[in-house]
Amino acid sequence: MSEHATAPRIDPRRYHEAVAETHAPVATRPPVCLYLETTNRCNLLCTTCPRTYEELEPPADMSWALFTRIIDQIPDIARVVLHGVGEPMLVKELPRMIRYLKERGAYVLFNTNGTLLTTRRGRELCESGLDELRVSLDAADPKTFIAVRGRDYFDRILRNVRAFIEMQARDGLDRPRISMWLTGLKETVAQLPDFVRVSHAAGVKEVYLQRLVFFERDAIGLARPDQALFERMTREEAGYLDEAARLAATLGMTFSASGAASEPGMSLKRADDPNPWTLCRRPWTLMYITANGRVLPCCFAPFTQRGYEHYTLGDATQATLREIWNGAAYQDFRRALRSDHPPDTCASCGLRWSL
Repeated sequence: MSEHATAPRIDPRRYHEAVAETHAPVATRPPVCLYLETTNRCNLLCTTCPRTYEELEPPADMSWALFTRIIDQIPDIARVVLHGVGEPMLVKELPRMIRYLKERGAYVLFNTNGTLLTTRRGRELCESGLDELRVSLDAADPKTFIAVRGRDYFDRILRNVRAFIEMQARDGLDRPRISMWLTGLKETVAQLPDFVRVSHAAGVKEVYLQRLVFFERDAIGLARPDQALFERMTREEAGYLDEAARLAATLGMTFSASGAASEPGMSLKRADDPNPWTLCRRPWTLMYITANGRVLPCCFAPFTQRGYEHYTLGDATQATLREIWNGAAYQDFRRALRSDHPPDTCASCGLRWSL
């Protein structure tokens, strides 16, 4: 892998400073990471996503005015993730947003379903300075892709990714680094070795197994407790992971099933702690802001409890981030997260990671 590919995804010093006092309801430092939901629109119908089954908020793309209002309040933000429950490449202003962030020194990435990764759009991403592009494919063949993601785009996505990587090679470009992701489901874990092969054939050097997050009650689609792999893996399923890891090593690829890549340094680790939610550092280190300006505790919240009203911590269109970050709602949320009675959104979140 290149030097760029192994570079830290977030400044470790700034992260550790941010979490140094996570016992307090008041955060002593501003967030080091922002999740900005550039859109809540999508062109797929994924069976693991709540937006497929209900309208979470009115359909919207984050306006340029709201985007700059947010960024200008934290000019030294370290890391910005430009996705939420929608497909970021539907947003016309996306390259402009990336450039705005890169001018401020932020590390910028987003997940995409890859359906809109045309030659023109791919070149725009390269020229914008995007650091990392994560393609959520979630299957190793067209039939499984349709079952998981709702529409028949499997071959198109692979063609798009292959063409993008070939364009980077021709032009000597090392950014954005590109990776392929598969959500960890009982339905698809057996496909992991083939998923590595498919990714390799497309020219991708990094493959990750994404943890499944699901509703505890009133489960939707394939986002069900019985689909999760964490603490429920059979010997046979573990064998698929081992086979995928060996294959990736043979092919000179990176393969990770730890979940650590999703939020470097922030991911929950398995522990015998009876209150696993207390391991979470997100309410002290990051903010998630929807396309309409609603502030949520993290990107997992929409997948763990229905109804944004249950875990909304502020409105970025009406208040400053400083006012929200240490406002009453955030303080109450942090206080509860450090207690024996966490917010419902977080109650079993620490037990839900697929791996």
